[in-house]
Amino acid sequence: MGNRIGPILIIEDDIDDQEDLKEVFLGLNVINELKFFSNCFDAYQYLETTSAKPFLIFSDINLPGMSGADLKRKINANTYLRRKSIPFVFLTTASSNNAVLDAYESIAQGFFTKPNDMESLRHMIEMILNYWKISKHPDPNLI
Repeated sequence: MGNRIGPILIIEDDIDDQEDLKEVFLGLNVINELKFFSNCFDAYQYLETTSAKPFLIFSDINLPGMSGADLKRKINANTYLRRKSIPFVFLTTASSNNAVLDAYESIAQGFFTKPNDMESLRHMIEMILNYWKISKHPDPNLI
């Protein structure tokens, strides 16, 4: 079983999108701590140094400096982080076939296009959270 109470990491460089996501998570009464990062470098540094066991990572794919897909590949290449088995999903406005292919080639667990309205975004986030709450994945303490 994954860690259902750990922090949720959100890697998003658009401040308006960060605010929308905060509003959605609060509206869903999510008890997990929300950790926002505006770039992949800071998110990776957090992952390498934290003792927390994150529940889920939401990442944009197009980010300055390092793309979300590159971050996922970097996580995969790090045995310590890979074995934490943190679900990694893309939540992005980019929906080209190349973006989707890049995401899945990085071994992401999902790719979702941000809807244009708050109710659709709320519904999408709720479905993703519910899926990962009941999904089984390896306990990093047992690997």
